[in-house]
Amino acid sequence: MSVVEQYARAHIVSDADIVEDEAVPVILRYDPETDPRSVKVGLPSTHDEWTFSRSLLEQGLRAPVGSGEVRVWPCGRVQAVVEFHSAQGVSVVQFETKALLRFLRRTYLATPVGRGESAAQLQQ
Repeated sequence: MSVVEQYARAHIVSDADIVEDEAVPVILRYDPETDPRSVKVGLPSTHDEWTFSRSLLEQGLRAPVGSGEVRVWPCGRVQAVVEFHSAQGVSVVQFETKALLRFLRRTYLATPVGRGESAAQLQQ
């Protein structure tokens, strides 16, 4: 099994002091050896890395969901939002849905059937 890493362009709105007008590269990471049910999102502007359930990300592309400090929801037909809460504030990251779907498909290819959630819902 191999690690899946993908850069995605995203718009970040944060309590931190960052430029919000430009899209920035955000790293999406999945390591099936470490945790086959979780994904990581690295925010370059705040140097934060968030780990949360891969199924949360998948479900959030269809309807609003949240767990702990992470919330995900669709935003129109072509975008999705991932919101991170911490003691330092809130970061709202807006992605193109197709970038997140591409990443999720790659994670399911990296994980043998039966080791995680089903990829059937991503075949749309």
